[in-house]
Amino acid sequence: MNKFNVILGMVIFLVSCSKPGCTDPTATNYNEKAKKDDGTCEYVAEPLPSSTVIKAGAITSNETWTADNVYKLVGKVVVEDGVTLTIEPGTIVKGEEGIGTLASALVVAQGGMLNAVGTALQPIIFTSILDNIQIGSLTGTNLDEADKGLWGGIIILGNAPISAGNGDVLSQIEGIPVSDEFGAFGGNDPTDNSGNLEYISIRHGGALIGAGNEINGLTLGGVGSGTSISNIEVVANLDDGVEFFGGTVNASNILVGFHGDDGIDIDMNYSGTVDKFIVVNGNNSDESLEIDGPEGITYVDGLFSLTNGVVNGDGDFKSKAQGNISNLILNNIKLRCSFETDCTTEKSDAFTNLVDTILVLNNIEFSSIGIYTTTSCTIPLNYQSISEDLIPNSISSPTPIDWSWTWMNVNNKF
Repeated sequence: MNKFNVILGMVIFLVSCSKPGCTDPTATNYNEKAKKDDGTCEYVAEPLPSSTVIKAGAITSNETWTADNVYKLVGKVVVEDGVTLTIEPGTIVKGEEGIGTLASALVVAQGGMLNAVGTALQPIIFTSILDNIQIGSLTGTNLDEADKGLWGGIIILGNAPISAGNGDVLSQIEGIPVSDEFGAFGGNDPTDNSGNLEYISIRHGGALIGAGNEINGLTLGGVGSGTSISNIEVVANLDDGVEFFGGTVNASNILVGFHGDDGIDIDMNYSGTVDKFIVVNGNNSDESLEIDGPEGITYVDGLFSLTNGVVNGDGDFKSKAQGNISNLILNNIKLRCSFETDCTTEKSDAFTNLVDTILVLNNIEFSSIGIYTTTSCTIPLNYQSISEDLIPNSISSPTPIDWSWTWMNVNNKF
């Protein structure tokens, strides 16, 4: 064997006998026994460089919010009539602390447009300024489902029909003082378009604006069917998760959890469809579903639809609730009935609408049905059996949905 072959053999022997691995002490997988670095070192990812952009007051011209910044809402940030706000996938928006008139919120006024389209890999996240979430992450580490009311929420206002009190076709949205004109909603355009919302997570909102009055996670007032809403998460909101005040917009893939009041709330004769939804009540939540009908004498014929849902709380059907519910799993069904002062003459309410097939529940899996009244009248005994006959208990199989992108999934809160 010549000298070259001896040296080559020695080199091969030394290399083969050296234990490979990561030799960098700053790496997360550093191996102190490794003699030769094999290029497998792993490191904690540094947060992407970002800047905080402060937004306050009116947005008066089209603009785009980008994922390389964090946007801070100070007070009410209002997308005005004729203006479009575009938010890129992966963008994080944080609301400033404050209550009353200082509560922060993103408001899309009548005629304004919000195009906020995230993806399952890059959802758009609205949260509190106290959240330590970093750009590129799905969640922070310092807030949980108990942290509510840390900022306001998202309020979208359109020109679609509503049934407001006293026959009014316009109203002022809850959460905004009547002195602020940008709080108006309602009209006569059922196909009104307020934009496109997809893959959005709204967290830790519901700031108090008055005694017993908080902002919903997502408020939809008179929003029309030209608007697209899908894949929305609302978690840890002090008031309702999503509330529909009239309007005709359709919404799908809705997840609400750990709300302080109701999960999904329907008012003012909302006449759209909510398809594929989950509501997870927390210890301090009220109803999973709270359903009301028309409030006035205008636009009283519309019917809502709720389909393919699973909720772990109750559904309260009251105030002339009218619409169609199908393929739903819930705990208890509450049906309100009302009477004139003689306690004999029925008044229009959820129970009478059930009997008249204006309120229809089909393929529902539930624990019990309860009939109640807010009057001092005694409920006739046959109301219970009538309701049970009209709402047979069924085995429901709602459509599965991918929630992998949500705060609740990442934090194992299902």
